[in-house]
Amino acid sequence: MRKIKIIFLLVFVTALCLSCEDPPPPEAGFEDIEDMTIYDYIVENEDQFSSFLKILETGGIDRTLSAYNPEGLGYTLFLPTNEAIQKFIEKNNNYSSLDDLLADVDYASEFGRYHVVMLGIHSNEFPFGALPEYTFSEDLLTVSFIIEPDTSYYKINNQAPVILQDIELSNGYVHLLGEALVPITFTSYDWIEQNSSGLTIFKSLMDITGLQETIDINLKEENVDARSITLLVEPDSVYKKRGINIIDDLVALISPDNQDYTNTLNPLYNYAAYHILDGSWFLNDFEENQPTNYITYSEIPLFINGRGLEIKINPGKEIFDTVVMQDDTTIIDYVGFLYDESNVITQSGAIQFINQVMKQQPPSRANRSFQFFEEPLIWEYREEAGEYLIEDTSLFNLITWSGADLYYVMSDDEEHPAWSQDYLYMNGDFYISYDFPKLIQGKYTAYLGAEAYSPENALIQVYIDGKAIGGIINLTTGGSSSNPFAQIQLGEVNFLKYEDHTIEIRSLVPGIFVWDYILFEPL
Repeated sequence: MRKIKIIFLLVFVTALCLSCEDPPPPEAGFEDIEDMTIYDYIVENEDQFSSFLKILETGGIDRTLSAYNPEGLGYTLFLPTNEAIQKFIEKNNNYSSLDDLLADVDYASEFGRYHVVMLGIHSNEFPFGALPEYTFSEDLLTVSFIIEPDTSYYKINNQAPVILQDIELSNGYVHLLGEALVPITFTSYDWIEQNSSGLTIFKSLMDITGLQETIDINLKEENVDARSITLLVEPDSVYKKRGINIIDDLVALISPDNQDYTNTLNPLYNYAAYHILDGSWFLNDFEENQPTNYITYSEIPLFINGRGLEIKINPGKEIFDTVVMQDDTTIIDYVGFLYDESNVITQSGAIQFINQVMKQQPPSRANRSFQFFEEPLIWEYREEAGEYLIEDTSLFNLITWSGADLYYVMSDDEEHPAWSQDYLYMNGDFYISYDFPKLIQGKYTAYLGAEAYSPENALIQVYIDGKAIGGIINLTTGGSSSNPFAQIQLGEVNFLKYEDHTIEIRSLVPGIFVWDYILFEPL
């Protein structure tokens, strides 16, 4: 079995890369390359990068790359060579020459901005998934590790190989590309449709259940009020191993007696919806998160554990294979990932590929924390540190409040004690409620994450689904000067149904309320 622990891959890939003969870096002409800006570097090596230099100048970001990031975090430029730009033009039906591309100022500007990330990132910090910061065009880029018999390298967006990495300059890093990045404009459904030769069954599944509309969302379009999604996709080859050769075979297996496939109660609909996760998740996210239930578009969640040698979906729920090698017997009792094919990024979110036919399984309870990320506006605010006053209550779908102004705060301090460096803030005589997602039925201990140190903080009462939980909470104490945030045990709650729930918080003595998260641990 393939081991995919990220730290292992990083060490392995690094070792392989060091053993390969990389092309020498272009001659900079400066004794100390770190005294140069990214723009200086391109100009000094104009014979190799003149095409992209003209693109940057057309888009007006050449001056940006000759300066420092005002946030002090540097820039990362994925820099295509002249040969890479020529390949891009030859493959593009809209442009026959570089001059044609430059004449389309809007596209040239977007194209150039797509290659620049708002953070200086060394290859040692590359994740097995999406980079931690957006590009100038407000897109995410993904990184894959390609391991071949005689070489290894990074690949950006599954499109462009990095042919030389980690050129360190005074205002960031440059990584040279052998192919230009093509800005992603397609949705997840578009991608499935464009690659349908190996995904005929999954595409048909989305079509006949009506879920193609759910996965055909472009989050960059105006007036799109939706959250990102992640698809877990079985290729045709996986289905065929189980004797499923066409969509009719899958229908016969999942819903032989009910042809109302678009009905949300239909078994086939729920099987299909089980393959759609709420939110955009990449493989490194599954590794970094604690084993947990992920919300799906079906009536039950899906459990993923990324803490072992493999990322496992629903471990222990179904036996797929038994592998015997000499005296060792290995039972494959989980759905795994096809790592090389996964981490596809679209304007809808992410696409991951799995190696077994993934049926719905009775879920297991797990720790669940909620940090308000279900609100699309909060995802938007998280892109840039700051203090945001939410004046229009209609902007939020799940959070309601009254009596005091509500602020969302995203800190730029990576050492900030708040979970994920962000929190909600109110000051006064207030009421706030939060509709949080479904939890598996059963008993949990509930915890509130909040600031509990300042004498100016409020005294509060907490309610879950309309019932008071715990006693009066005094937020003036509990934290410390080094970490004013505390995890406050509220008490025991018993959820009888798998459904959405509501937490309400009321001030009994007015004051400051800094809300970090709500956490549930199974009993």
